[in-house]
Amino acid sequence: MTQGGAARRTVLGAAVLAAGTAAGALTVGAGTAAAAGNGPAGGSGGYRGLPVPTVIGHRGASGYRPEHTLGSYQLALDLGADVIEQDLVATKDGHLVCRHENEIGGTTDVADHSEFAARRTTKTVDGVAVTGWFTEDFTLAELKTLRAKERIPALRQRNTLYDGRWDVPTFEEVLRWADREGRRRGPGAPAAGSGRVWLHVEIKHPSYFRALGLGLEEPLARLLRRYGRDGRGAPLFLQSFEPSSLQRLSRLVSAPRVVLLSAANTRPWDFELAGDPRTVADLVKPEGLEWIAGFAQGVGPTMDLILPRDAAGKLGAPTTLVKDAHAKGLILHPYTARNENGFLPAEYRRGTDPAAYGDAFGAFKAYFEQGIDGIFTDQADTGLLAAQAFRPGRGVNP
Repeated sequence: MTQGGAARRTVLGAAVLAAGTAAGALTVGAGTAAAAGNGPAGGSGGYRGLPVPTVIGHRGASGYRPEHTLGSYQLALDLGADVIEQDLVATKDGHLVCRHENEIGGTTDVADHSEFAARRTTKTVDGVAVTGWFTEDFTLAELKTLRAKERIPALRQRNTLYDGRWDVPTFEEVLRWADREGRRRGPGAPAAGSGRVWLHVEIKHPSYFRALGLGLEEPLARLLRRYGRDGRGAPLFLQSFEPSSLQRLSRLVSAPRVVLLSAANTRPWDFELAGDPRTVADLVKPEGLEWIAGFAQGVGPTMDLILPRDAAGKLGAPTTLVKDAHAKGLILHPYTARNENGFLPAEYRRGTDPAAYGDAFGAFKAYFEQGIDGIFTDQADTGLLAAQAFRPGRGVNP
């Protein structure tokens, strides 16, 4: 698809307008951090060449399709997402597959397969007891007999129409898909050039899997090298909530890395295991950000670390995280923006139905006004239309 080609964006009614209007916005942006010259990977070939704010399809287009399926990834791309996210877990025989969690009872039809009934169990994952079926107890061949389904059907009932349409993809299948789509889109399509489809790849529970003898980083690095996505200018981000996993990956490949940050009072699980007393609150201080900048190019904080919510769920005064991270040369890709009332700050909700759409554009505006470099969103079309006004030369909505 060429840069102005809206022919393939013919889905979801209102999304067509958003994608068609935004087609012209897919140009290289200077952006807050890029304009300051922060970070090591300059030039149009690297992540600094992406539009700012960058729109990241969270688990694909998970607001419209069952998450982490090729259908969800394709739709996010068609709706104009600049980057598509995957989460990686391991199978019993060491294959990397795309699931948000290794427990798959909520995202596949495994409960309907009597042959796997005995595999339902309770495990402790990162200190939390979880009951269900786990990818590490299935071979890839067994996992491929399952079909994906909507994770939150009570909130996204329309997405259940697509239950069973896709299987659980391997990461190698995603890499092949991205290469095919890049060739089909053509060299002028994405903002960073060369017809590349950008990916944002999260390593899930790396310490847990390593303890099982299923380390994720080494097979991931092998795949990235095989598909030419291991270099400094690779069209890909690597992300994890465990900093030690990204440190390990930094010794294996040179692709840009993003440290994910949860609530301020939490500790990364690898810190728990190592007895490191630092919390996320310590990591978002200037000295913590300086430490992160030693092995990563960005941070992916929960939005609450930038715009905390008060007891009523409304946005409070912004923190200094954006300014402090940019001062250390780090980009910020916070998570997660969604259209539904149930996820929005209180002042942007409309009505009492948690599944109804609220004032998502108002929330996006509040987020982008903080100077973030990108955002994860379940609805890429909404995010793209909102981002237009904040991209260089477009002007900002009043």
